[in-house]
Amino acid sequence: MRGAQGRPVLRDLERAKLGLPLALFFCLLFFFVGFFGSMFVSQDFLNFGRVRRVSLMELSEVDVGAVEPATRYWASREAESGIPFQILSWRPRAVYFPKFATLEQCLSIIKNSRSKLSPSTLALRDGETAENTKGIRTSTGAFISKSDDSSGTLNELEEKIARVTMIPRSQGEDFYILRYQIGQRYASHYDAFSPAEYGPQKSQRIATFLIYLSDVEEGGETMFPYENGSNMDIEYDYFKCIGLTVKPSRGDGLLFYSVFTNGTIDLTSLHGSCPVIKGEKWVATKWLRDQTE
Repeated sequence: MRGAQGRPVLRDLERAKLGLPLALFFCLLFFFVGFFGSMFVSQDFLNFGRVRRVSLMELSEVDVGAVEPATRYWASREAESGIPFQILSWRPRAVYFPKFATLEQCLSIIKNSRSKLSPSTLALRDGETAENTKGIRTSTGAFISKSDDSSGTLNELEEKIARVTMIPRSQGEDFYILRYQIGQRYASHYDAFSPAEYGPQKSQRIATFLIYLSDVEEGGETMFPYENGSNMDIEYDYFKCIGLTVKPSRGDGLLFYSVFTNGTIDLTSLHGSCPVIKGEKWVATKWLRDQTE
């Protein structure tokens, strides 16, 4: 009787001895598969991000067209304000805001400013005149304050710009609404004013916020020839569209800084507007200063 009962007991003990190492083996197997599998997936994801980022930054080294929206948005984030954005460049510091303004807001601004446009002018340096600077800026434009806009659109956008830049509304100039027709352009320039060239300034332009009010079929890109330090060692003529270029897309916003935190001008913030080849370009510009004027 003991023998009959002992066989099942021994069999159970043998199974127990065999089952414990087997269970441990499978636990370790699943652990390593999961661990290395997650590393592989994570690495693929990171590599994907790097590839897309490199393709964006390479625009500073070759003369190519603007980045298409589908590429631009791969690294989109969302600020505390709840407004999505994407960092385009660190030199200069440039940030892109997709769908910053609505279609209705864009059309309202164009409608209210069309009759007020006049040839755009330049802030002249010593020795410069309207005659010898002809051709540098060929657009038309008009300064329009939020108080001149009965629709309230400019007031809404001004408030939104203050939220994302964290620069008080009182430090912003009135909106400057610009229209570029076929062939019109703005040669590369700085928005900040060098005291050595323009004399003492009561305040300084530290950043610029652009809102593209229209799509452009061809041309009209915003260019940064010196992005990431590129092209600074060549004889650049300030007209050629090279470097990082941003294609206008209705409703999108572009913020870039003209000075460093110590107040010196960021030389890589040189920028311009490429000629419109087909279509028409409308843009609302908001210059932001370091203090209330």
